Amino acid sequence: MSRLSETDALELCRRADLHELGRLAHTETLRRHPGPVRTYIVDRNINYTNICSGGCVFCNFSRSAGHAEGYVLSYEELSAKISEMVALGGRQILLQGGMHPELTFDWYLTLLRRLKRDYPQVHVHGFSPPEIVHFSKQFGRSVPQILTDLREAGLDTIPGGGAEILVDHVRKQLSPGKCSSDQWLGVMAEAHRLGMRTTATMMFGHVETLEDRIEHLSRLRQLQDQTHGFTAFICWTFQPTGTKLVEKFGDDGDGTMNLAGVQDYLRMLAVSRLFLDNFDNLQASWVTQGPAVGQVALHFGANDFGSLMLEENVVASAGTTYRLTERQLRRLIEEAGFVPARRDCLYHVVEN
Repeated sequence: MSRLSETDALELCRRADLHELGRLAHTETLRRHPGPVRTYIVDRNINYTNICSGGCVFCNFSRSAGHAEGYVLSYEELSAKISEMVALGGRQILLQGGMHPELTFDWYLTLLRRLKRDYPQVHVHGFSPPEIVHFSKQFGRSVPQILTDLREAGLDTIPGGGAEILVDHVRKQLSPGKCSSDQWLGVMAEAHRLGMRTTATMMFGHVETLEDRIEHLSRLRQLQDQTHGFTAFICWTFQPTGTKLVEKFGDDGDGTMNLAGVQDYLRMLAVSRLFLDNFDNLQASWVTQGPAVGQVALHFGANDFGSLMLEENVVASAGTTYRLTERQLRRLIEEAGFVPARRDCLYHVVEN
């Protein structure tokens, strides 16, 4: 089968019958993952600080330096969160924070060393590309040097956060203080060259166009052709409640937003499965779409149900607070017609 072009992908986004698109995506998923197993991971998203200089207008979670609600977690607080996760069978932490203007590089390295000392069995998936670029600027070291030092201290893999839409005119509206598209991709390319695996993400349904979404996917596919370092792709819709982005561009602003609903999400997920032909794994985003849509996503291109998400703060700050127990998550996968299985960060099944 010939590879989908950007024009093909746009046509699917605009005109394809939703059910037929889902069928095509599911057929491709079954070709890659023919067995009945659909995976998930038990992990915890730990935001070590909410102090950030990024200025993202879609984020209700961050606080500026000196704000009364700003925080930096102590090692003891981090340790307590990880101990709780381990007791519940968790194997991974997703460690992300803001672009803090005052923490030292030694703070981050000491954090990783202590985590690996105290929890050697826990996989550390942390520090998205905007954080890495921030470290490079803040501490006067190249991105490869930053990545090498973090890896030696205990960082295992890098999450795909901060991608939003990898088109700079969109990023300037969303995240004026974050890294550019080229810088985001550059961090991932350097990580892959060092042998580190990463994930890729997309947050859509705000001020971007369909063309912007497909450009985003195309840039991910191009890098994956070169490095084969991405383990998975995860897309989700912008959660608008109370955000500055809605105030600026939404119903009370200039009306240029295109908020995405459930059908938009399923269509984008299916197109992503067909277009990203060099990505093995696509996650369902039940955390933003809800458990029922997560089930449908397993028939629209997703082969993974994502994380049990023992803790989530960023999406919750925009008013979306879906929560599941592991028993409920497994039952949802079963009711969708599949066999649930725990996995690790590299998508190896660790327990059925």
